[in-house]
Amino acid sequence: MNELDALVDSARQGFEQAATPADLENAKAVFLGKSGRITELMKGLASLSIDEKKARGAVINQAKQAIEAALNARRQALADAELDAQLKAEALDVSLPGRQAGQGGLHPVSLTLERIEGIFGSMGFDVAQGPEIESDWFNFTALNTPEDHPARSMHDTFYVEGGSDKAPNLLRTHTSPMQIRHAVQHVNRHRALLDAGETMPEIRVIAPGRTYRVDSDATHSPMFHQCEGLWIGANVSFKDLKVVFTDFCRTFFESDDLVLRFRPSFFPFTEPSAEIDIQFQSGPLAGRWLEVAGSGQVHPNVVRNMGLDPEKYIGFAFGMGPDRLTMLRYGVNDLRLFFDGDIRFLSQFQ
Repeated sequence: MNELDALVDSARQGFEQAATPADLENAKAVFLGKSGRITELMKGLASLSIDEKKARGAVINQAKQAIEAALNARRQALADAELDAQLKAEALDVSLPGRQAGQGGLHPVSLTLERIEGIFGSMGFDVAQGPEIESDWFNFTALNTPEDHPARSMHDTFYVEGGSDKAPNLLRTHTSPMQIRHAVQHVNRHRALLDAGETMPEIRVIAPGRTYRVDSDATHSPMFHQCEGLWIGANVSFKDLKVVFTDFCRTFFESDDLVLRFRPSFFPFTEPSAEIDIQFQSGPLAGRWLEVAGSGQVHPNVVRNMGLDPEKYIGFAFGMGPDRLTMLRYGVNDLRLFFDGDIRFLSQFQ
């Protein structure tokens, strides 16, 4: 065996001993690298004559090709071994029973909204819908909100592009604009009756949906839900508000052992106005007064903005937070849990 045959055998042995691609590259450098054995032999040709260079160069080139072939063969072998190991690791036993896909469900706040709509639907209330990007007129002006009211400030309201300085667009801060839109449409549908001096059918509607304010803590979120309610007619009183909301709360919480308190307050769109508190007589929340809604008799200016005569039509409005009701119903003390997207938490409500 001559020198070059021995070199090829040595390279083959070195490549076979390489257990990883990195080891193989190191072995390659020994024979084919810039300072490798083949490279050194090629440099040695410089001292030979032309005829000797041709003869010697030819046999060195044959050895180089044999070494490269051995290198490529080992590379392929390592790649095949890696693929085989991966296939074994990921192998599927088709004889095993299949895994059933998990079933999704409604978000707890969506469950609450459905429950609210169902309860008020049984009382004859329609469900209104409207845009989340509102005009200043529907969101504030039509609801008797003064120009200098703090709610118009950038500290509370998300203003968006579009509109003008006098009539900006914004993300609605409550769902009351949907009440105004619904009432205006209702009045327009019955304009002939009004013009004839006849009594228009009552407006009875709730307006659930997403709202937005610059606020975030354990009980507030920049995006949250509200449900406003409106009942306008020729003879609707504050007494009707108390009966309707008491019935709603007792049905929603599935408890007749529930007391309501109407506490005087102020809202620009109602007069008189009242906060609504509830008190459970038993259970973990027994004895505590919990604020759940704001309410009041619809302000005459708001009735006018609906296109009605406040001397003939009267009614009440209320607004509550479905997120807050969800927290009370399920005993959750941090609003942010509903919007963190943690499946472990949300799956408890399915």
